[in-house]
Amino acid sequence: MNTGRGIVQEYLAYLEAVRGVSSNTLCAYANDLSHFTSYCDNNDIDLLSAEACEVRAFIADLSAENMSPGSVNRCLSAVRGFYRWMIRFGKRTDNPCGSLRNVKNPQQLPSVLWEGEMASFVDLPDNAGILWPERDKAIIMLMYSAGLRISELVALTMDAFIEKQEGAKITGKGGKERYVFFSEEGRAALNDYLPGREARLKSSGAENPRSSGPVFISRKGKPISISGVRWIITQYSRRSGLGKNIHPHSLRHSFATHLVNSGCDVRVVQELLGHASLSTTQRYTHVSIEGLKKVYEKAHPHGKQRGQVHDT
Repeated sequence: MNTGRGIVQEYLAYLEAVRGVSSNTLCAYANDLSHFTSYCDNNDIDLLSAEACEVRAFIADLSAENMSPGSVNRCLSAVRGFYRWMIRFGKRTDNPCGSLRNVKNPQQLPSVLWEGEMASFVDLPDNAGILWPERDKAIIMLMYSAGLRISELVALTMDAFIEKQEGAKITGKGGKERYVFFSEEGRAALNDYLPGREARLKSSGAENPRSSGPVFISRKGKPISISGVRWIITQYSRRSGLGKNIHPHSLRHSFATHLVNSGCDVRVVQELLGHASLSTTQRYTHVSIEGLKKVYEKAHPHGKQRGQVHDT
């Protein structure tokens, strides 16, 4: 391991031990810094003394490889944070990323499923189940009815449920805790799934599966992974016939959109989603044409007359 890679590992250890970043965030940082380290190795650049022009060339190289603007900016953020840490601990005096700006990132929101489409999508496990229909439906329903991130879903444990499994206490990004609530359909889907979960765990020798352990498991009784959930949603997306590229985050996005379109205050949606910033919530909310029409008709003094045609 050369000096540069050793310093990177030291930085990652700092993020984990001192900053307490999540395993998913740590993995993303490690991947992004690995890209930069490899670029430096391949271009005879000293990672520890890289200059702004060299980091800029790295960013241009990523863009040339058709990496999305969001991913490029995430890499830049990781590199910027690495050099900031070096300065703080006396390993360097300047940040070569200080003058570099993020690349323009046109906002591309995940596909939203409107109410009718969502009703069709959540019924897919009943009609076109893949491997474990009860589990799959519970996954879909909880992500939609509670607006869960995929990382929050896979981390959900049995002891996180509140009374009568009406919701759960979630630890989200940055260790921020919040309560989420499940719809009646969500609770029904969960209740249909849990007996099968318990049976599989008992057969594998697990103790107290009814009150402990991860809520969602694989068919082999292991905690389900993020990639496993993505695979499940992708399979149902292909079977849906909706013509949309549906991802796990589409369910969370649809949750927020439907709440706003039904008149829910955006600050309440912010709390339910666990967003630190209101502007983040506003990026994730569409208002349908029908929703806008309803707001107009309710707010405008002549709104009820909208659409009336007068013979002139």
